[in-house]
Amino acid sequence: MARDAETLRVPGPHGDRDVRISSPSRILWPEGGITKLDLARYIVDVGEAFVAANGDRPLSLQRFPGGIDGEQFFSKNPPRGAPEYVREVMVVYPSGRTHPQLVIDEPAAAVWAVQMNTVVFHPWASRAGNTDNPDQLRIDLDPQPATDFDDAIPVALELRAVLAEAGLTAFVKTSGNRGLHVFAPIEPVREFLDVRHAVIAASRELERRMPKKVTTAWWKEERGARVFADFNQANRDRTMAGAYSPRPLGHAPVSCPLEWDELEGADPTRFTVLTVPERLRETGDPWARFQEAPGQIDKLLGWWQRDLDAGLGELPFPPDYPKMPGEPPRVQPSRARKEGATP
Repeated sequence: MARDAETLRVPGPHGDRDVRISSPSRILWPEGGITKLDLARYIVDVGEAFVAANGDRPLSLQRFPGGIDGEQFFSKNPPRGAPEYVREVMVVYPSGRTHPQLVIDEPAAAVWAVQMNTVVFHPWASRAGNTDNPDQLRIDLDPQPATDFDDAIPVALELRAVLAEAGLTAFVKTSGNRGLHVFAPIEPVREFLDVRHAVIAASRELERRMPKKVTTAWWKEERGARVFADFNQANRDRTMAGAYSPRPLGHAPVSCPLEWDELEGADPTRFTVLTVPERLRETGDPWARFQEAPGQIDKLLGWWQRDLDAGLGELPFPPDYPKMPGEPPRVQPSRARKEGATP
């Protein structure tokens, strides 16, 4: 008996490629009955914009062999059996260890990743030819409990103004969940730590302007009902869902690029695997001009130094990172107070 499979013809820069999709009727999103084949077709439909946003970068794959409600795992190793049009690049992790990661250069490679049960694509902020120097500055605006997507909108608009003052052109997309991702193209001439410091400087400036709405507090107990500007997403080997990447939530949302003038009043639940292809055909790609005018982070680094001189030092790194120079203790503030209390 023939195995349950279907072949998709995928257009690309080197002509059409046929990509086999096994178990095409497997349900990935039970709520909407969206299948593995539906996801593969989605990637075909948005392929050009998807590759423009996520291609030529080291990628981690978030894979769901049994659908979004089942087992999942992150795949940094390129899956076995990759076709000849899928390549890999060696990257250096924070530990100093080197490792290969997948690189997508055309839509067929992304469709093949779907065949390998990928739902979420996590691209690095740097390109395959220069993995140590990011060409994107990224800030994840993460609404905390008692806040929501609508609270992130005015924060994103003010962040756009902050970045413009620093000489950077900002682009925005939904996270695919409750937050917003603000990106700015930059020249790939600075290493990850410098870009992290630029992100911290921009986030602190945003916090100064909107202290009741924004926080840079790493510890959740200190954030309150504000939007967290997640500076740690700027670190090496820290990624977020790429533009046009699906997310593993019930209604099959997509991390969707937006025009700034459509941000106010936007409903992130409307941007899904089922709706985004038609949106892209009708309105075009809001990030089509992303690469046209990369900027420099020198002014932001000047703000970072200004804050250092004023006594604002380094902020905590993720727990899986080695201890970094100037980093404060990695201990929850309430615990530190308790342990330091005198009898």
